[in-house]
Amino acid sequence: MEEFEASASAKKTKTIYISTVFGIAMVLLMIGLLGLFLVYANNISRYVKENIVLNIFVDDAAHETDVLQLQKQLEGNAMVKQTQYVSKELAARNLQKDLGEDFVKFLGYNPLSQSIDVYLKADYTNNKDIEKFKAELLKNPLIKEVKYQQSLVDQMNQNVTSISLIILIFAGIFVVLSVALINNTIRLAIYSQRFLIKSMQLVGATKSFIRKPFLLYGIWHGLLGGLIAIILLVGTLYVAYRNIPDLVFLQNYTEFGIVFLGVIGLGIFISGFSTFLAVNKFLRLKIYDLYR
Repeated sequence: MEEFEASASAKKTKTIYISTVFGIAMVLLMIGLLGLFLVYANNISRYVKENIVLNIFVDDAAHETDVLQLQKQLEGNAMVKQTQYVSKELAARNLQKDLGEDFVKFLGYNPLSQSIDVYLKADYTNNKDIEKFKAELLKNPLIKEVKYQQSLVDQMNQNVTSISLIILIFAGIFVVLSVALINNTIRLAIYSQRFLIKSMQLVGATKSFIRKPFLLYGIWHGLLGGLIAIILLVGTLYVAYRNIPDLVFLQNYTEFGIVFLGVIGLGIFISGFSTFLAVNKFLRLKIYDLYR
């Protein structure tokens, strides 16, 4: 009879621990998905910003070698991500493609100027930095004009700021709710062991001795939950790439690694800390309070 009760108790404890691990994993999965969403949102924002083009038109009398030298100087600027030289012939072909007719043949000459398309780094795609950069460029005698879509830059930065604020608020609320869910899951698991905790305390075990195995289990459960969540996240990414191939261009393995490590670290910390608080609670309770 005693062996049957011990076996049933062990089975019940094992079931509780398994459900705890999967409960933690599901919450961490949601946190991980939110982290990946933030990564992609940031990468999309960077991609859009770095595709804002500044058209630098050079003097018609400038030699191509001088323009190419200017291009090299621009590429050495800390604000510049990349540049592209557009000759008069290339500009004419691009415009012919857009218009659908040969305007050079109609006019009898090519009225377009050679230019350099400049793409700035994401941190500098705001009107203040662009205007400052533009003023410096116009000091060069080779450059006759610098054009960019100022209204587009303004609208883009306003939208990015608004969306980022909404995402951060949502992320903060979600993390708080996730921590509360994991904490409640851990507390329920420890609640089932309250009589064991009190029994150990009654036979003279110290609080640190009682806490140690529970904390180790808590950390282990957090780690397992994090690993399960990461496996599910990788599966989610695989399915996403299969259905939306363009996501490949926005992937960043370093940022993914940070998200995965964050999921594991958060799982271990929340699980361990919640276990510590729950065990301490039952260590402080009187015997008659255990039945309430």
